[in-house]
Parts: sequence; structure tokens; C-alpha cells
Amino acid sequence: MRLEGRVAVVTGAGRGIGRAIALALAREGARVALAARSNAELAAVAHELGQAGATTVAVPTDVRQEASLEALVGRILGEWQQVDVLVNAAGVAAFAPVTDSKLDDWDQMLAVNLRGAVLACRAVLPAMIARKQGTIISVGSVVTSRALPGSAAYTASKYGLLGFSRVLAEEMRPHGVRVGVISAGATDTPLWDAMPGAPPRERMLRADQVAEAALLMAALGPNATLEEVSLLPAGGIL
Repeated sequence: MRLEGRVAVVTGAGRGIGRAIALALAREGARVALAARSNAELAAVAHELGQAGATTVAVPTDVRQEASLEALVGRILGEWQQVDVLVNAAGVAAFAPVTDSKLDDWDQMLAVNLRGAVLACRAVLPAMIARKQGTIISVGSVVTSRALPGSAAYTASKYGLLGFSRVLAEEMRPHGVRVGVISAGATDTPLWDAMPGAPPRERMLRADQVAEAALLMAALGPNATLEEVSLLPAGGIL
């Protein structure tokens, strides 16, 4: 049990990559706080973890709201007294050429994919700094290294997440807090369900493969840090 005794908070834990990461961390012994907006999805994942013998708590959370994240972290510290791992997996996506894109879509992607991660980090960092240990893992995207037409808003949010994480990693280095980003290629999750013209799902990464990368980051010994990982389907970018 590589994470026995540790506490992890996973945003976007109701489905997709967040769910897979929550399952992987729990499997290695971590107590896991599940955070997402959907009560039903959270309840389903919490039940799944409970059936597997994991210790978990589900907390409905909107990462766009600072008070919501502060309440989440306050509850976890109240119950478990620590936060060792934060996984920023909450994310939204919409694709369209810049000339056809909707400003509401831009606002939502920046609010969830970037601002939400910033707020989550700010919420956990005081506790991590006080204990001089912790690992923050954000789910980024391969769009930060490959230009994909139609993804300008999504790309802007993920570039922002990557740049923020790089700076935070340097700021937190003296405090013993590790910060990393998984730049994942197309992953077979419900995010694609409503998107016309999506790449073939069978060629995509699986969510559990992204979870393995997150687990590697979280379980490294304290003398090492894995700060940026690019994970692509074997066939290349989709």
C-alpha cells in the first residue's frame, strides 16, 4: 500500500479521469475525498470505493466557487487532519473555430480548467506548507505541445494551468510541496459523449492509464518529484 496513511482530495471525481484517479489512490491505501458537482455521480463512486473497503467521503463541490473549495478542505482537515495529495481533475471542454466559438464556453473553460485549479491549490496549500509535505497533480492536456484547430479556448485554459503549475512548483520547492502536470492526449471519457466528430474512442487512452501516471507522481519518495508527464495514445495524437 504505497499511499497508506495519506489523504487525497480529487476534484472532478464523479466520472472519467477523476474517478479513475480516485480509485487508483484508494487502491493504494489513501483515504480519498471525492469532489464534484453531481451528487448522484459522487454517490456512485463513493459506493464503489466503499464496496472495495476504501475510506472515503463525498463532498459536493463547485470548483468555480472559492467558498465551496474552502468548505471542502475545511471538512477534510476537520475529519482527517491532513491533506497529502490534491488532484485537479475537474474539467470541461468545447471545441469550435475561434470565429464560431461562444464566449460563454471560453468563460466556463477558464473558470473550471484554470481558475478552479488555482482555487483548489490555494485551499490546500496552507495545510501542506505547515506539514512541509504534499503533492499537487493537475490533469493538463497535450494541446500545450501540439496545436489543434478548434481548441483555442480549451488550449488557453490548459496553457494557463501548465504555466501556473510551473511557477507554483518553484514557489513550493522550499516548502516540500511537489507540483506536477499530466499532459494527456485524447482519453476515452464521458467528455466526448456529446461531441460530434470525435476521434475513434478505441484509439484513445483509457482513464485508468492516466490514473497510473497520477499514482506514480503521488507515490514517489520524498526525495524525488515528477513535474511534467506527456501521455499519448500509442498511435500518436488524435
